[in-house]
Amino acid sequence: MRPLGKRPGEFRDERRTAHAPDGLGSGLVLVPAGADVALDLRFEAVSEGVLVTGSAVAPLAGECARCLEPLTSTIEVSFQELYRYLPDPDEDANDGEERFLDGEHLDLEPAFRDAVVLALPLSPLCSDDCQGLCVECGARLADVGPDHGHGDKVDPRWGILAKLEINDRAED
Repeated sequence: MRPLGKRPGEFRDERRTAHAPDGLGSGLVLVPAGADVALDLRFEAVSEGVLVTGSAVAPLAGECARCLEPLTSTIEVSFQELYRYLPDPDEDANDGEERFLDGEHLDLEPAFRDAVVLALPLSPLCSDDCQGLCVECGARLADVGPDHGHGDKVDPRWGILAKLEINDRAED
């Protein structure tokens, strides 16, 4: 951050590619560790420290929540974080709420991680119209077609109703 200076209003724009850290996501979708992440960043000197405004595009890998097929996609997130100059002597620098400049370097990983994890889909789909799996045999419905069926099996819980004879005539 040395080239930026400490005069409020000075800024520097940068485009960088970084490697994704481990553990970015969980469940059905994640950003693969070590994948290339495109960063578009603005570093701006403010009176309290350095304000970082950025956007990132990262690849996603996982499986569809309906049919469990592998899927790949990308995610774009924006983030903004203030990195303060050294804390006042009466402040605790490790309170976890604020981030501080570490000499001339900034650690953007926590801000990036927070933005990505909050933006990850809870139920990723391979396509918006994914029909999922057949409840009888587990076949992927997109592969077997609309005529897929298992006959007129009656759910055993409703089986006793099949034995009833219903009179369709209306009584006068």
